[in-house]
Amino acid sequence: MINILASTHLYSTAVMLLLIIALKALIGVFVTQQPLAFFNFYCQRLADKVNKTNNSARQQNISGLIAILVTLAPLLAILWLFETFIEVTWLWHGLLLYFALGNIGLGKINKHIARELVANNNYLAKQATSSLLLRETDKLSTLGISKACIEMQILRSSQQLVCVGFYYLIFGPLAALTFRLLLEMHYVWNIKIFRFIHFGAAVNHIVKLLQWPPSRILSLILLLGTVGQNTKLCWRLTRGKYFRIGNDLLLHILALSLEIKLGGVAMYKGNKLRKVSFNDQARQPQATDIIHASKRINYALYICILLVMMVAIMSYANSGQG
Repeated sequence: MINILASTHLYSTAVMLLLIIALKALIGVFVTQQPLAFFNFYCQRLADKVNKTNNSARQQNISGLIAILVTLAPLLAILWLFETFIEVTWLWHGLLLYFALGNIGLGKINKHIARELVANNNYLAKQATSSLLLRETDKLSTLGISKACIEMQILRSSQQLVCVGFYYLIFGPLAALTFRLLLEMHYVWNIKIFRFIHFGAAVNHIVKLLQWPPSRILSLILLLGTVGQNTKLCWRLTRGKYFRIGNDLLLHILALSLEIKLGGVAMYKGNKLRKVSFNDQARQPQATDIIHASKRINYALYICILLVMMVAIMSYANSGQG
C-alpha cells in the first residue's frame, strides 16, 4: 500500500483528474454541448443498420455484442498507437480524460428546472429535461419531472463522474474513456426501450458490472450524509443491496435521506415500464426536493474530490520521503 501511495504516477494522475474537473466546470459555464454527442449519434445510426427486430432474441444479443467489439476495438487501438507519437504525454492523457468525464453542471440544470416548476412553467421544464432523460417527458406532471430529475442527477453523477474518475485513477485515461464509450452505448441501446431489449443486453450487463465498485463508494458517502437522520435504519433497509449489481442502492439511499419516494412507473417510447420503487411509504417528490437532492449529491461529489486531493497529498508526501 505504501509503495502504491509513494508512486509519482498516482500523484500526477490524481492532480490531472482535479485539474480536468476544474477545467470542465469552467468550460461548462460557456459551452453546453457535450464532446461525445457525435459518438452518441454514431451509435444510433449503427443500431438502425444492424439491429433487426425480425431476428431472434439470440441473434440480436450476438449483434449487440459484435457492435460493441466492432466499435471499440479499432477506436481504442488507434488511440493507443497514437499515444506513441505524442511528445507531451500528460497533455494527451488530459484530453482523453476531458472527453471521458461527463457533465459537471447537472446540479445547475436541475436548479433551473426546479425554478421553472415552482413558477408553473411546466412546458419549459419539460423542454429542459427532454435531452437529459430517456423516458418520455411530454405527459410528465410536476411530480414526474421532479422524480425524473432527481434520479437522473444521481445516476449520471455516479456514472459519468465517479465511475470515470475511479477507472482513470486505477487504470489510466484509456480505461476511463472506454468506460464512458460503453456508457454512451448503454444510453442509446438502453434495454428499457423495447427494440433494444436483446440488442442492448450485452452492454447493459457490462456497464452494470463496471459500475459496481465505484458506485458503492458513492453510496457509502451518501449514507454518511444521513448521520443524525436515522442512519442505522437507512443502513438496515439498504445493506442487502450492497452486493447486488445495479443502481438500486443509490436510489434507495437517496430516497431515504430525502424522505421521498423514487422509482416506479415510467414511459419509454410508448411503453409503460414498472420499475422498482423505493421508500414506498414516503411522500411523492416536489420541485423543492430537486434542490435538496442536488445539494446532497453535490456534497457527496465534493467529498469524492476531497478524497482525491488526500490521495494526491499522501502520494506526494510518501514519494518525497522515498
